[in-house]
Amino acid sequence: MDALQQLIVFMTPQLGQEIHIGPWLEITQQRIDQFAAVTGDEQWIHIDPQRAAEQSPYGTTIAHGYLTLSLLPYLTQSNHPDFFEKNYPGMKMRVNYGLNRVRFPAPVTVNSRVRAHTTLISATAVTNAVEVIYSIVVEIKGSTKPACVAEFVARLYP
Repeated sequence: MDALQQLIVFMTPQLGQEIHIGPWLEITQQRIDQFAAVTGDEQWIHIDPQRAAEQSPYGTTIAHGYLTLSLLPYLTQSNHPDFFEKNYPGMKMRVNYGLNRVRFPAPVTVNSRVRAHTTLISATAVTNAVEVIYSIVVEIKGSTKPACVAEFVARLYP
């Protein structure tokens, strides 16, 4: 059995299971402002606390949806060496292949704390790799709705 088949056999019992809950991360105004500067998305609802307090339905600034999405590597700890070695034995490299679906059901208000829950949906052999699909739900502490729900696709290479 080659490394790709071994990985699929290793992952099969985890299918449909939550495989990781990441650390809490506070979303500060500084982080929001830095993201706005890098992306050029400087809409007032993100970067103007006074105006947001007066005019936003949330009463404060909110994080960009794409900021939440861009934090998935940190929130899932999926690129941390310990996580990688434990969950992908025999693999040397993981490449982000894309997203099948992304939604932002609830806003992340400034100073909220978020964390990600990862569930393994599938693991399939493709040419020279194993393609894995995860369901990732980014929880907002104290909220009944998540900040982000994404179906993330990665390819693992031996």
